[in-house]
Amino acid sequence: MRATPVPADMAVAPELPAPVMGRTPQARTALLINPFYPKDPRASYGKHVLTPTLALTSIAGATPENWEVRYWDENLLQGPPPREPLPHVVGITVHLTFAKRAYALARWYRAQGAIVVLGGLHVLSCPDEAAAHADAIAIGDGVLLWPQILEDIERGALRPRYTADYARPYRLDPPPRRPILPREAFLTTTSVIATRGCHNRCGFCYLATDGLHMPYRMRDVEQVVDEIVADGQPYTVFVDNNLGSRPDYLRKLCAALKPLGIIWSAAVTIDVTDDPTLVREMALAGCTGVFVGFESLNAGNLSDARKRTPAPEDYARRVALLHRYGIQVNGSFVLGFDHDRPDVFERTVRWIDANRLECATFHILTPYPGTPFFRQLEAEGRIVHRDWDKYDTAHVVFQPKHMSQEELDRGYAWCYDRLFSHASIWKRRPEDPRAVISYLAMSYLYKRSNRFWHLLIKHRLTAAVWRPLIEHSRRRHLKFRSRLDDEPASPTRASQCVSPGV
Repeated sequence: MRATPVPADMAVAPELPAPVMGRTPQARTALLINPFYPKDPRASYGKHVLTPTLALTSIAGATPENWEVRYWDENLLQGPPPREPLPHVVGITVHLTFAKRAYALARWYRAQGAIVVLGGLHVLSCPDEAAAHADAIAIGDGVLLWPQILEDIERGALRPRYTADYARPYRLDPPPRRPILPREAFLTTTSVIATRGCHNRCGFCYLATDGLHMPYRMRDVEQVVDEIVADGQPYTVFVDNNLGSRPDYLRKLCAALKPLGIIWSAAVTIDVTDDPTLVREMALAGCTGVFVGFESLNAGNLSDARKRTPAPEDYARRVALLHRYGIQVNGSFVLGFDHDRPDVFERTVRWIDANRLECATFHILTPYPGTPFFRQLEAEGRIVHRDWDKYDTAHVVFQPKHMSQEELDRGYAWCYDRLFSHASIWKRRPEDPRAVISYLAMSYLYKRSNRFWHLLIKHRLTAAVWRPLIEHSRRRHLKFRSRLDDEPASPTRASQCVSPGV
């Protein structure tokens, strides 16, 4: 599959109208914005509307009752964010790849008289840069800071900088405010986080950013279940960094999810397969797909990154265990580590094909500012530039050790072309012939339909098209669970269940 030209409105942010000066904002109104970012033509556009950003709905949940709050995601292709009525406060989440757009939005709203508050990971890693574009910045736990910021605005005592750590028990956070979301625009609005943090602290990961100390925290299982039930969706996506960091907690969560009859997916590390009985319980509770950060098939790369993981030689057996229980695998692979050579691309894709991963996501190794990896490359003189727009894991921004920048770029593109090819999709089909038709339908709709996705997103038809397929998958999975429940603890045949979420 060759990358097709990106539609203009998915490559370039919507133009902002000329600001109207001297306006009076509407008191006690807050607008929360997820800024636009350009889409990678080689990946699926559909991944951008699987779930809404949980960060903003969580901030909305912390908004005092005497404030009106609205949500706007520029990536839903509905044009520039609203300014009628002009909000009193505009909260903008800032990530590395759309920092410039966030700053442009901040200038636009401030010129018209709104107060702008910036938060997010990039504000944590580059606070002085962000502060130049805002009336106030929030560093750290935004859910804890947001009510205080709004109170200070009401008192006319806004400070330029607010800081909070993540030490407060996670169970004390209010639930996200999902009614503000355009439900028709997403595959599911039930994006949930049950745990915060990860037992790994990989040197290249954003969790290793200086100043980000995020201890592993868990919410009460009852809180998580209540959120899922309240949203009333058949499919839930857990957006935890690693839902399996505490197997005892995951086991309790599975026991509580099982009676709901939903299907769900989550990010886990491959060591969740240390205990096959836990994998079985995940399946019985409705887990149909996992996102696994394999990162590399080279043990030297994993050691350099300080990632605690089983040996890559054992990955295949562990993937087979997940498949045995009907759980599909979306593998994440990072390309360009110091032990990678030009043959890494073919070896990685060949392994994915051989182990029938239903999907894979590729990333060019990217040195996020404030991480140990960034400091290492900076000290070695290997940082090419600091154009944050290109720090999106789809562009080469550093000098690889054993290949040229051009080789890494071409190899990344080749991996996606190969993975999304007809041959690879067919090679990775399920072993159970009864599952092939559903697998192919999902694969082609999700992986090879970017032009179609553009139309779905623009006309807010994502839910209308996908949710019937989700419901079909849920019903099939309920039948599978019933059979699995009647089997011995170690079934020998593969499942025919297909996940809608990977």
